[in-house]
Amino acid sequence: MGLWIALGFLTIIPPPRHARISQEDFGRSLSYFPLVGLILGLLLFGLDKLLGLILPLQVVNILLIIALLILTGALHLDGFVDTCDGVASATSPSERLEIMSDSRVGSFGVAGACCLLLLKYASLAAIPLSSRTAALILMPLLSRWVVVYPILALPYAKKTPGLGQLFKQGSNWQGVTIATLVALASSLALAGWRGAALMATLWLLAFGVAAFLRRRLGGLTGDTYGAIIELSEVFVLILVFLFL
Repeated sequence: MGLWIALGFLTIIPPPRHARISQEDFGRSLSYFPLVGLILGLLLFGLDKLLGLILPLQVVNILLIIALLILTGALHLDGFVDTCDGVASATSPSERLEIMSDSRVGSFGVAGACCLLLLKYASLAAIPLSSRTAALILMPLLSRWVVVYPILALPYAKKTPGLGQLFKQGSNWQGVTIATLVALASSLALAGWRGAALMATLWLLAFGVAAFLRRRLGGLTGDTYGAIIELSEVFVLILVFLFL
């Protein structure tokens, strides 16, 4: 059941109907986050090979970014947009959380989304062809691994129940450890020892983002989890360019 919950949270694949899901199942699902990322990465890899037969590389890059948005239901991007609107506001943490809960999109959110997508495209375009396979697989894989530790370690900001809180309450070190081992094995298989160095650098960057969001909001939320994933995708592409 943990895998289905992870798929339901990270992709557009819904969990089985009439499934009995407990709070512990949400916690167990964290260990499957890198596996879901691996599935997304393999789909991007296959799509890249297929589209590359008939389309120029620049067009393929755009279509891959669109495909990832579709496969994830743009859920993480929506969280990133809401986070930009809230964090950029010069108000108290509680008021920032209220802004993030507003269904309307502000100018900071629009600007942030545009910058994020442009940076993601430019970073993907800069990847050498020799590292392209590793980049396409590691980008969704490691970005979904790196969010697991902040979910466990940092407090949840909202007092009202939410989907993100279910993952927080059910999280444990066992899930974080399994997720890390899966991510490490995949990174070593794709990039050798440089993959491990990339993982360590990504963790520092992502945890820095998470710590900053905690200071601005008093904790993390489901929206900030999505923001960390989106930013980490860009971090991975840049690190692949630097490390591989």
